[in-house]
Amino acid sequence: MDANEHTAVAGLIPPQDDAARRLAILTLDEAHDLLRLLQLIAREGADELSQEADWFAREIASRIPSDN
Repeated sequence: MDANEHTAVAGLIPPQDDAARRLAILTLDEAHDLLRLLQLIAREGADELSQEADWFAREIASRIPSDN
C-alpha cells in the first residue's frame, strides 16, 4: 500500500478520541454496576427516563452473563 492508498483508507475510518475508545468496552463488573443502576432508575417511576432506563437494562442484561 503506497502513501496515497493509506491516506484514502484512513479517511474512511472516523476519528475517535480517547474517551470514545474507553467507552467502547466495559469490564463485566462495570456492566453489572451499570445494569443495577439502570434497573433502579427504571423502578423509580413511569416517566420517559424510566422507560429508557428499562430498555437499556434489558438490552445489557441480554448481552452479559448473570452476576452470581
